[in-house]
Amino acid sequence: MVAESDTAPTFTATLANGDVEAFDLEESLGDGPVVLAFFPGAFTPPCSNEMVALQEHLDDFEAAGATVLGVSADSAFSLNAFREEHDLGFDLVSDMDRDAIEAYGLRIDIEDLGLLGVANRAVYVVDSDGEVSYVWTTDDPTVEPDYEELLDAVEAAE
Repeated sequence: MVAESDTAPTFTATLANGDVEAFDLEESLGDGPVVLAFFPGAFTPPCSNEMVALQEHLDDFEAAGATVLGVSADSAFSLNAFREEHDLGFDLVSDMDRDAIEAYGLRIDIEDLGLLGVANRAVYVVDSDGEVSYVWTTDDPTVEPDYEELLDAVEAAE
């Protein structure tokens, strides 16, 4: 699993931003911190709650110069519908190939929900130099991060 002070694994995937576009994390680095919020599945209550909470703090993250990205194994089309339903103002990354999920060591199965090979809930802050400056993970995918702590981490990232 990726830890603080590690170089963040970069990856390519598909971006759900209202459209569907190619995404390369490396291209997002250097313009301020990047928040990577991995979540198991769109339209599930804990994931919806987390993404809505990130949206509620989005102005603060952006004021700190950060880019917020939600990352899941859902399709870009599902993620665009999810963005629209919850009026999310940040982009979501479709990692259907599980490249990012594997690179960050987050692959889990939630068998009782039929979610196999999805991302465990985790949040990483990657600074402008591509170094991981903050990590939050949980063994219980129904638990959400402390958003004030996350904002403090973003504000401290350079």
